[in-house]
Amino acid sequence: MSLLARLKGKGKSGFGYGSTAEEVTAGIDLQGKNFLVTGCNSGLGLETARVLALRGAHVLGAARTREKAQGIAGALQGGTYSPYACELSDPTSVRACVSEVGKAGQPLEGIICNAGIMALPTLHRAHGYELQFFTNHIGHFMLVTGLLDQLADGGRVVVVASEAHRSAPRAGIEFDNLSGDRGYEGWTAYGQSKIANILFAKELARRLDRGRTANALHPGVIQTNLARSMSPIVRGMITLTEPIAMKSVAQGAATQCYVATHPSLATVTGEYFQDCNLRRPRATAEDPQLAARLWEASERIVAQLPT
Repeated sequence: MSLLARLKGKGKSGFGYGSTAEEVTAGIDLQGKNFLVTGCNSGLGLETARVLALRGAHVLGAARTREKAQGIAGALQGGTYSPYACELSDPTSVRACVSEVGKAGQPLEGIICNAGIMALPTLHRAHGYELQFFTNHIGHFMLVTGLLDQLADGGRVVVVASEAHRSAPRAGIEFDNLSGDRGYEGWTAYGQSKIANILFAKELARRLDRGRTANALHPGVIQTNLARSMSPIVRGMITLTEPIAMKSVAQGAATQCYVATHPSLATVTGEYFQDCNLRRPRATAEDPQLAARLWEASERIVAQLPT
């Protein structure tokens, strides 16, 4: 399908590549509902928080620092807002966020795992694990599993993955190289973290009850702060192609807002979305044994982290 056709086309949902977050949430009343959004201070996270608030939601915005989270308060209109610090690469920060949200005692209708880092050109680690895997997967794994008691009946977990999951290693997850010691390539490692996001959502979907759901998605290719770690050459190429090959932030946030709020998805779980429609991920991302193994490995990693 040509890019022009994708821009104009819409899928079974009635939405498509060019739909915006405001369009997919039009007519949805989120008054009295609480949504936690990670990476709320810029890009897709900020647009997601803005649109949820516009529909009346109480947004719990999580960013690396409370100051960053607090900084978006003026951009939100319609709902209410609470800022939280949650540095996903720091287990102490994640646990503190879980504790603070827990003390507030508000049932969560949605947890949107939006934050992440991408394609680090050189190997970095957190607590002995490759940083993209730790931040994008383990950090969100800790946050979500820590908040499951607060996830309301019918609540939704939305995990922002990427089509880059198709660049993950052949095995999907290299359990013997989670440190990166046996070889590192930025895009492959990013792909591994993103296939981990999909596997996490699918395994979580199998474990949830009380009508609660978990789904993953690809937001599209968007020029946001996620590209801050790329080399200047790659960022320059992105800038040149942006006018013809990229979504706007408003379009990029559409799929996560759709999956988090649309009434038609109330019972849809364990799926992967792109352009506000169902999409088949790479076959490895649908392997239930791999998903279960990753869950067990993630529990072991978390159990060994400093408290």
